[in-house]
Amino acid sequence: MRAFVRASLEDAGFAQVQEAETGFEALRLLAANAFDVVIVDVNMPDINGLELLAFMRKSPRQQAARKILISTQVDGPDAKRGIELGADAFLQKPFEVDELRTLISSLIGAADEALL
Repeated sequence: MRAFVRASLEDAGFAQVQEAETGFEALRLLAANAFDVVIVDVNMPDINGLELLAFMRKSPRQQAARKILISTQVDGPDAKRGIELGADAFLQKPFEVDELRTLISSLIGAADEALL
């Protein structure tokens, strides 16, 4: 699924799409790079998406990043906690790649408008 999403985003013109296989790998990428948009899954190996959001909230490097939390459950404690931890959007799995592309474009557009 990660490879499919990555290829779809790259085909749509989003540059420098990176993916992490595990939560630890994602943590390493987040510590070393600044991102415009980060997509985290609540259910990840090692470190879950909520723990990654908590890290990002404290990381000066990730303050400007837009955060999308994905999960199979749209209602419940994970979604609420994700918003508390700074998620800008929540996307329920399964989702269509076009839905994700539109969401990313709207988040990037909102960030650009905030800078004006």
